[in-house]
Amino acid sequence: MPDDRIDALRDQIESETIESEEEAETFRIQYLGRKQGKITKLFSQISEIPPEERPAFGKNVNALKSMAETKLEAALQTLKRDQSAGAADIDLTLPGRRDFRGTLHPLTQTLNEILRILRRLGFETYEGPEVESDWHNFTALNFPPDHPARDMQDTFFVKDAPDAEEGPAVLRTHTSPAQIRIMQAQEPPLRVAVPGRVYRNEAISYKSFCLFHQVELLYVDEGVSMAELKQTLFALARALFGEDVRLRFRPSYFPFTEPSAEVDVWGEKPDHPDGGEWMEILGCGMVHPNVFRSAGIDPERYTGYAVGMGVERMTMLRYGIDDIRTFYENDVRFLDQF
Repeated sequence: MPDDRIDALRDQIESETIESEEEAETFRIQYLGRKQGKITKLFSQISEIPPEERPAFGKNVNALKSMAETKLEAALQTLKRDQSAGAADIDLTLPGRRDFRGTLHPLTQTLNEILRILRRLGFETYEGPEVESDWHNFTALNFPPDHPARDMQDTFFVKDAPDAEEGPAVLRTHTSPAQIRIMQAQEPPLRVAVPGRVYRNEAISYKSFCLFHQVELLYVDEGVSMAELKQTLFALARALFGEDVRLRFRPSYFPFTEPSAEVDVWGEKPDHPDGGEWMEILGCGMVHPNVFRSAGIDPERYTGYAVGMGVERMTMLRYGIDDIRTFYENDVRFLDQF
């Protein structure tokens, strides 16, 4: 005699879908669980069946249990094959993938170190525009109208000037225009450092490039002397290159400073006939009175010094690099060393 409970449960089991291990475990507990399984509960109800119907009922429940177990086992085998097929797509003999981590460019590392040292020496950081007027870049810095630096061979000119009264626009050839902007905006005393990119229309070679970086220093106050300038540069060089650094001051000429000097650092080179050579790293001097007048500062009351240092050359000295072009080639083999 058919039992509606068994038929309903059989239909329910046949309609179940098992597509994951979680669903397989839920199926097992729901139908085959020892305490709450629906088939298990049918076995516990055999005593309620009339004695003459018990054999047939038990046989049907056993068949239902076998069907559920077969369905569960088949689903588990299918899931196992799918997992094995997915694992076969992974070739464990291949080398692992490197975790590439970016680092700061060596020029940025040197620039950050310079600014860190200068902050300890009392210098605040200021940034000026890269597109400058002719007046800020040349005229206000005491460049005569016929100065060679104004020639097209040295300067990149921009088509549209920001202010017609200030002359044509140029890509700044040095960070010195920031001196004028700072002195126009603030009253002395001033102690600032100005980092930034500068541009010159130069032939590219191992020692020169059309783009490079500078850090400008400006210190203006009453009674500033050349001795303070030299002491500041010695302190910076010792912090950057070590206590045994060798510096050389040479007289020079810049329109915006008087007196002016250039500073060289000795770089050791074992294969060099002299054991090394001097490399110029900066130009400096006392701010010219005409520059003070252009910025509206009384040169009779205030004095000051200005410094323009090349970040590329300092980096070359720090790391023993002999070609400035390597900084701009984006060669990962070079950059990975830093």
